[in-house]
Amino acid sequence: MKQKIIIWLSVILLLAIVAFMVKDLFYQSNSSNDNPYEYKMDKLRHIDSSLIGYKQYNLIKPDIEQLHGIAVDKSDNIFIAGKDKVIVYNSELKEKLSFKTGKEAKCIAIEDNGSVYFGIQDHLEVYDSVGKFLKSWNPVNEKSVITSIAVTEKFVYVADAGNRIVYQYDKTGNLIKKIGKKDVDKGIPGFIIPSPYFDLLIGREGELWVANPGRHSLESYNEKGDLISSWTKTSMDVDGFCGCCNPSNIAMLSDGSFVTSEKAIERVKIHLPSGEFKTVVASPENFNEGTKGIDLAVDSKDRIFVLDPVKKSVCVYIKK
Repeated sequence: MKQKIIIWLSVILLLAIVAFMVKDLFYQSNSSNDNPYEYKMDKLRHIDSSLIGYKQYNLIKPDIEQLHGIAVDKSDNIFIAGKDKVIVYNSELKEKLSFKTGKEAKCIAIEDNGSVYFGIQDHLEVYDSVGKFLKSWNPVNEKSVITSIAVTEKFVYVADAGNRIVYQYDKTGNLIKKIGKKDVDKGIPGFIIPSPYFDLLIGREGELWVANPGRHSLESYNEKGDLISSWTKTSMDVDGFCGCCNPSNIAMLSDGSFVTSEKAIERVKIHLPSGEFKTVVASPENFNEGTKGIDLAVDSKDRIFVLDPVKKSVCVYIKK
């Protein structure tokens, strides 16, 4: 009798296993068609509104065919550069000056004496404050792609995405040294620049800050080319940077916090001097999908100027 019970229980268990296998093989739910490895960009592009600490204050629509670079001088005049032309606005956002360059300026910087520096593909050109051409500097080599310029009292720093290096020049255009080349002994990791997005700025203490987009890092150097400090924030979430090359552009607020822009997930954020995420300035909803080259500038009032090359406008943001 006991043996018959064991046999029947074994048969029932076997039938249950067969039924489970049939269901699993032939009656899967519709959700089984979903790709579990699909890159969910829609989710990444959404930012909780509670994380957005800024609002649009104003909008500039420059009459320039292609917008590339923006800079603010010490009097809060706003210089916007692009194809063939530069337009200057005063601090009230009223147009005060424009001049033709005949060249496509990819980046721009303003010296305290009013000199205007443009990055023209592989070299720099210098104009005075009212648009008079002064000088053209020789390119380093044919591979140069100039993407950013910063000027101090003594030096001009130039980011070259083509050669993946930063140059330190004197004010007359003589190359002094190269900064950021990989040097294990000095702890310099080397720049990883997969695409022509390579930005730099001068910090509050005169130090040079350079975005290392392939490493999702910001690095600071002294005028000797020594690495002072760095921070890295790699993350798929809003508190860091992802993709091949972010942040694409940087600026600095008066408290030393960094304003950053990104591509692929188009957004503008603020990170504390330590690198910790602070808040969002502009979310992906403020840009057309695929927008690249969102240049940034900050004035003395900490207003943030966001150049959108696709919408051909500059949006001005202030704290909420």
